[in-house]
Amino acid sequence: MRKFGLHFGLILACVVVLLPPLWALRTSFVPESMSYSTEILPAFTLDNYAGLFAKNRFGTFYVNSLIVALGSVIVALPFAACTGYAFARFRTGGRFARFVVLATQMLPPVALVLPAFALLRGAGLTNSLPGLILVYSALNLPFLTWILMGFFEGVPVDMEWAAMTDGATAWGAFWRIVIPISLPGLAAAGVLGFILSWNEFLFALVLSGPQTATIPVSLAALQTSNGVQIAKVSAGVVLAILPLVIASRFIQRFIIQGLTFGGVK
Repeated sequence: MRKFGLHFGLILACVVVLLPPLWALRTSFVPESMSYSTEILPAFTLDNYAGLFAKNRFGTFYVNSLIVALGSVIVALPFAACTGYAFARFRTGGRFARFVVLATQMLPPVALVLPAFALLRGAGLTNSLPGLILVYSALNLPFLTWILMGFFEGVPVDMEWAAMTDGATAWGAFWRIVIPISLPGLAAAGVLGFILSWNEFLFALVLSGPQTATIPVSLAALQTSNGVQIAKVSAGVVLAILPLVIASRFIQRFIIQGLTFGGVK
């Protein structure tokens, strides 16, 4: 009975988690007039996907999201690695510096979006992909720093001392010893940073324009005087989560290894 209860609870939890995306997948393949039907698949059509790309320029927004998410990870990850290593090995700034980095994550986004808009407008980067990349990099930097700090604390310091005994500098030991060992952690942090940038809505809504909008903004725009185009929204949601599902499938081993790496000393 105990095993039965455990398995029943796990099955129920899986149903609760999987039902919304599966229903969105089902809705994306039915006509708009049947999107609220309770039937599993009353009719099959690809018009929702075709309409997204033909009428709503979803392909442009898709490319924008890829550029912004990848660019923010590429910019933020090296800075986060150096900062996290400094916190882990040299205790730079003490606990106060760590608290300051963590405290920046406690600020509500609505309190940061207007200053970010003023800074980008002064630099001439509003309604541009580089402006969004810079903002997302700054937003992800504290989060990635804290994640990588835990990874670097799990790397034995004796390996760096051995490298420096053989003539390597502190930077050489970091680059040749710590970074290769921490690659699973870097991969996990990069994937999490990519997801945060991919799903962000508020800053993209305020800082982007008609040509630089991302997927969340484009999906929010699928609203007419007759209501939300739920079938098209479902198709956009399916396309939006597709890269995340594919990426997590291929690098699942690195994500699990990276997320558990920092807890093993």
